[in-house]
Amino acid sequence: MPPLTRIVLVGPPGAGKGTQATRLAGKLSVPHISTGDLFRANISRQTALGKRAKVFMDAGHLVPDELTIEMAKDRMRQPDAENGFLLDGFPRNVWQAEALDELLKTEASKLDAVLDLEIPEGEIIKRIAGRRICRSRSAHVFHVSYSPPRKRGVCDLCGDQLYQRDDDSEETVRKRLEVYYTQTEPIIDYYKTQGLAVTISSLGSVDEVTRRALEALKREDDDE
Repeated sequence: MPPLTRIVLVGPPGAGKGTQATRLAGKLSVPHISTGDLFRANISRQTALGKRAKVFMDAGHLVPDELTIEMAKDRMRQPDAENGFLLDGFPRNVWQAEALDELLKTEASKLDAVLDLEIPEGEIIKRIAGRRICRSRSAHVFHVSYSPPRKRGVCDLCGDQLYQRDDDSEETVRKRLEVYYTQTEPIIDYYKTQGLAVTISSLGSVDEVTRRALEALKREDDDE
């Protein structure tokens, strides 16, 4: 049996967490388990958990911790997660982290590492607030600094208008960051006390960050 690889990926909005989660899960041959995918899958299949979650989501509320944990537990027990998984968006607070520890104990298992993607706040705001989306159905994405259109405010590919989504505004980004700092960031210290957390910079190209992550995980494995 291959070695178990159970990893939690943590990082603020704009750190590239979703991109890195997909890449790392592929390279490690484990499923990428994100809370967003969990919610959508359960709602799509109209499971009992999905029906309960939909009530909260339709009302614009966060799915309660207990319900999120039940969905994660169900997913981690699927056959493809037998030899490991990469959790993205869960746990989102210390209470969920404690619940995850208890859950893994019942499965006679434990986490191998918690990978913390670190990025300066100014870069986060620049990354997210600089995004511009094409109004066409294709929704092509540009960035005012990193991949600007040839003509300001106009899509290079179809000529339609570019716009900034409401949740990409600097004010909204700062609010999202405040939620992250108060609710999610404390789990990094929680896992540091267990010797599980390893921090890497998420600055640079996607390939560079992936390489850093794999090297950090290898060092963690070598230390055991």
